[in-house]
Formats: sequence, C-alpha cells, structure tokens
Amino acid sequence: MRVLLLEDDRELCRTLRDALTMEGYAVLTAASLAEANALLAHAREPLDLVLLDLGLPDGDGEQLLATLRRRESLPVLVLSARQAEGQKIRLLDAGADDYLVKPFGVAELLARMRVALRRRGTRVSAALTDYRRAAVHIDLHAQRVWRDGAPVHLTPTEFALLARLVRQAGQVVTHRQLLRDVWGAEFTEHTHYLRLYMGQLRAKLEDEPAEPRLLLTEPGVGYRLAEPDEDPGPLMPS
Repeated sequence: MRVLLLEDDRELCRTLRDALTMEGYAVLTAASLAEANALLAHAREPLDLVLLDLGLPDGDGEQLLATLRRRESLPVLVLSARQAEGQKIRLLDAGADDYLVKPFGVAELLARMRVALRRRGTRVSAALTDYRRAAVHIDLHAQRVWRDGAPVHLTPTEFALLARLVRQAGQVVTHRQLLRDVWGAEFTEHTHYLRLYMGQLRAKLEDEPAEPRLLLTEPGVGYRLAEPDEDPGPLMPS
C-alpha cells in the first residue's frame, strides 16, 4: 500500500513515516504543495491513500484536496491543528474521508486509515509488530530482537528482511515481494540475495539453522515466518 504524506513539520513527518513504514506501508513524503504535485505527476505506481496537512509553506492543503477530487478517488485523510467545526465540515463535504486534529495518536491514525481503505473496498489488517515464538522475541517498533533473552545483533538489511516477514507472519511472502520491498524494484530477479541473508538470519535465530523451524522455505515460491502460536510440526528442509 502506497501512501503520500504531505507534512511540513519535519519531526512529525519523520515520526509518521517511520510508524507507517513499520506497518508495511510504502511512504512518499512531501513538505509543500509543489512537491506533492510533482510526486503525483511523476508517480510510477498509483497511490492508495493521502495524508494531508493544511498549513503549508506555499499554500493550503485544501487546494490539493480539490485537485485530487477532480481526478482521483483514493482516500484522503486531513491532519491539522485547526479545530474549528466549520472547517472540518467544509473539508469533509469537499471530499476528505476523515479529519484528525493534532495532536493524535499513531494507533488512532492507523485505525482510521484502515477504515478509509475498507470504505473503498480494500481490506487492511493491522500489521503484526511484536512477535514471540519459543525463545525468539522481535519488537519492530523498538527495532530489537532477542533470543533466549539475549539481544541479537542484526544488520539493517537483515532486520528489514525479518521485519517484512514478521508483518505477515504465517503467510508466504514471495521472492519477488521480498526483493522488491527490501532491496528495491530493480532487484526482483536477484534471488541469491535472499538465500544469503536468509542463511545469516537462520544462523542467528534458529536452534538448527540447517533444519529451520522459524524461518521456513516454501520451495519455488518464497519464505514464511512461522506463526507465533503455530505448532512447528515436522522439520522443514532449508
């Protein structure tokens, strides 16, 4: 799911971008109307949702809402410190799907995003961000991993790969999906990257790396992280 975040407050933009990324969203950021319009005009893939601040250096976010509603049907959530009821009603009538008054909690924002997407026919579940199975504990928000209570050091790429699997624990994630989301669209044929990094993760997290029970191979398809409460069943070949 691709999200455009239009917010000129750098600290808030960084906080929201990190939280959305952790939930599995691909986030494009803009700090002005001009930057947002440029991203919309040159986007290689369609957007799924827009988070829209109002007070911007080169105008008001309401202008972009009008532009979007003339040519797009994607959900738009307004994020603003302005609390006047009249303005909220005007923006909702103008086509905004929701209006959140700053400050707001990230959990509430994520829930409202899921509601807005469901209204457009896209079902989105909250991503798993805290994973525990046997001796392994993975906290995506803290960006930390433990095994048998001891911290495990992962490289940034190892963590990114593991996080992608955590967010869909119990489901198969294809080779192409993993390569695109961790390394980029230009690396979707480089499956040797996955074999290398999966081997490194298994060496750090599995009791028997050659007979993994946590990071599972789906031959010819991709990889699956065992569900937190899943019975490991028979050993799977690597």
